[in-house]
Amino acid sequence: MRIFLAAALSIFLPLSAFAASDETAPPKKPKCESGFVYDKKTKSCVSSNGHSLDTDSLYQQVRALAYVERYEDAQTLLAQMPANDDRTLTYLGFTHRKTGNVAAANLYYSRALAQNPANILARSYMGQGLVEDGDISAALKQLRAIRSHGGTGTWAEASLRTAIATGQTFNW
Repeated sequence: MRIFLAAALSIFLPLSAFAASDETAPPKKPKCESGFVYDKKTKSCVSSNGHSLDTDSLYQQVRALAYVERYEDAQTLLAQMPANDDRTLTYLGFTHRKTGNVAAANLYYSRALAQNPANILARSYMGQGLVEDGDISAALKQLRAIRSHGGTGTWAEASLRTAIATGQTFNW
């Protein structure tokens, strides 16, 4: 079945077609120890709780922490970000899924999609969780939704397509 899915999905888009997206490559590994984040302005590690980083900088730090499986550190930063921001909710879902709390993950993904139905990253991560749970049919629905929201050719689409075809999910 997976071989058939891989062949069918490969017709739609070669994996190299998403190379221009900024989410394609894994993030750089964090420069700081647990409890600290890197401040580009001061070029130093500062306390995770006593910093002046903007939301976009925090988001990049969360991505980097998630990549190296420092989910608790990522959640510390997420707690400082706008609570109803769909990016915050997406990464709360991601970190909870990666720590095995699938029910909480799905709740956060659903909240992210309620805020922004076109959040293709939330759909990709939710779909990858569905693949991990063996629900390929539901993952395919998320893949179709990504495409219907203009996500064809993005990392979100390609990573979910790869997960459906191979069972391999991503850490960023």
